[in-house]
Formats: sequence, structure tokens, C-alpha cells
Amino acid sequence: MGNIGDTVLGEIEGTIQGIVEHEGMELVDIEYQREPHGWVLRVYIDKQGGVTVDDCSFISSQLGDTLDVKDMFLYPYKLEVSSPGFNRPLKKEKDFKKFIGETVSITTHAPIDNRKNFKGKLTDYREGSIFIDVDGKIFSVSHDAVRKAHLEYGFEQKGAQKGRKK
Repeated sequence: MGNIGDTVLGEIEGTIQGIVEHEGMELVDIEYQREPHGWVLRVYIDKQGGVTVDDCSFISSQLGDTLDVKDMFLYPYKLEVSSPGFNRPLKKEKDFKKFIGETVSITTHAPIDNRKNFKGKLTDYREGSIFIDVDGKIFSVSHDAVRKAHLEYGFEQKGAQKGRKK
């Protein structure tokens, strides 16, 4: 199941990226996976100032037409185009460099210093390594070791502060 999704993504990523970038937007992430109601192709886009519903609709139309012509999918699928949201995934070197100073969550494939989960301030990215400050301790995580990484939006901190005031 995952291999089919990975194979399809590898074949269509360049096409999707070309369409998105032609419209002045950034391709943040692509997912192609089997879900209870069938296959879903999710495309996450962004641009300076954020994307609108009209942006998503336009890109969806462009992608739908192009992907239908290429006919690369083994199974019928549902196409979803949206913004990455508050907890934007971090995948590429440029993503990590862009969000230095922000709070991030990183999960690694294997333990580093006896842990696989890191949540803290992204302090640097250089020479293929991500540097994250977790409670005052700086961890260096190889980009290749990252299973999943995303921005952390501080809802829980704001809610906790409000709760203490009551």
C-alpha cells in the first residue's frame, strides 16, 4: 500500500510542483494514501500571505485536468488541495532554514540520546543537521534521521495561561 503511494508520488511530484510554482505558490507536501473510503491525493500549498479558498480551488482544477490526462493512478482517487495549516510539515532544507526561531516537533527514526521525540526552538540548520533547543539543551539531529517534523502552533500554551488566570 505505502509503496504504491510512494511510487505514484515520485512520478507526479515534478508535475505538481511545476503547476504550483507556475502560479507563484509553494508546494509544501504531497500525500497519496489509502483511506477507508478509497485513495486520497492531498496537496498542500502555500504562498506569501497565505493561500485562499480560491487559490486551492484553482490549483485543484489545474492539477485535476493535468493528472487526468497523464493517467498515472492505478485506482480512482479523491484530490484535496489545501494550506498546510498551523502545524506545517517541515521536509526540505529550505523549510528548516525558513523557520529558524520557531517552535517545532521532530520525530526520528531511531533514538538520539535515548529519545525519538523532540519539541523545542529550532535554532539552526547547517550541513544537513537540524539544531533544536529542548528546555535549554541543544540537540543536533541529522536531516536523514528525521521521520516527521512540523511547526508547533502554541494553542496549548495560550490556553494554559488563560486557565491559570481564572
